[in-house]
Amino acid sequence: MTEQLSTKHLLGIKYLTREDIELIFETADEFKEVINRPIKKVPSLRDITVANMFFENSTRTRISFELAEKRLSADVVNFSASASSVSKGETLLDTVNNVLSMKVDMVVMRHPAPGAPQFLARHIQANIINAGDGTHEHPTQALLDAFSLREKFGELAGKKVAIFGDITHSRVALSNIYCLRKLGAEVKVCGPPTLIPKFLPALGVGVEHDVKKTLQWCDAANVLRIQLERQDVKNFPSLREYSQYFGINRALLDSLDKEIVVMHPGPINRGVELTSDVADSEHSIILQQVENGVAVRMAVLYLLAARRS
Repeated sequence: MTEQLSTKHLLGIKYLTREDIELIFETADEFKEVINRPIKKVPSLRDITVANMFFENSTRTRISFELAEKRLSADVVNFSASASSVSKGETLLDTVNNVLSMKVDMVVMRHPAPGAPQFLARHIQANIINAGDGTHEHPTQALLDAFSLREKFGELAGKKVAIFGDITHSRVALSNIYCLRKLGAEVKVCGPPTLIPKFLPALGVGVEHDVKKTLQWCDAANVLRIQLERQDVKNFPSLREYSQYFGINRALLDSLDKEIVVMHPGPINRGVELTSDVADSEHSIILQQVENGVAVRMAVLYLLAARRS
C-alpha cells in the first residue's frame, strides 16, 4: 500500500488514483476513531496554517473543514469574499497571494468559476484543496459519500449506485461518478432529460428517467438538490411537478422488494427531492455522511501536508 498521495493538491477526483482514494479512506478510519474519543484533538498539523477561502456561500463544507483543521491542531484563517477586497475588484490571484504572503501553507477554496483551483495550483506554492468549483467538482463530498457507502457495504466493487436529480448543475454528481467508477461500482443517473448532460454515457454511466425502475436497480440512492440558483432557464414546469415525478417518498421505498440506502449531500429541499419520512428514516445515512465528512477532510489535510514542497 502506498504511504503518500500521488499529488500535492486535491483539485478533483479525476486527478486521483484508486490507490490515493484507498489511502485517504484508511487514514480517515484512523481519524474517525480520534473524533469519537473524549479528547478529539491530535497535534498532526500543529505547525501548519490553513486559509479557508470561500467565494460562495457554504455551511456544511466550511464548518466541516474548519472542524477538521482544528481537530488536527492547525492554525485556521477564515476568508469571506463578500467581506473582502474581491468586492472592490481585486483579482483571485492577487487575493490569494496577499493571503499567502502572511505565510499560509494550505488553501481550502470554494469558487463559482470551474477550474479556479487548477488555475491557482499553477501559480502558487501552497497546497490547494478544492471545496467546490462552480458546476465542475466537489472532491471531498464524493470521498465522504464513498467512504460512507464503504462503511455500510464493506466494499464498493460491484455495488450499484444511482444518482438522482439535477445532474447538469451539480459538482457533487461528477465527482461521485469519477470516485465510484474508480472503486469498481456501477453508476446510473436518473432525472428529467433537461437536467442530465449528454456526455455521461461516455463516462460509463447509465441514464434512466424512471425513478421506481432506478430505485429497484440500485443498492444506494444518492439524491441531489435541485439547484435553482444555477439554472438560467426553466428546466421543468414547477417544483410540485418535479416532486410528483422525480421525488422520493416513503410509499415509493416501501413498494420496492428490497431495502436500499438513501444519501443526500445537503442541504435538502424537503418535500421536493426527498420527503421527511425518507430523509429521517432508517434507510437514510445522511447524518453519517456529515460525521464522516470531518474524518475524511482530516485525512485529506493530513496527507496533503505530508506532500508540501
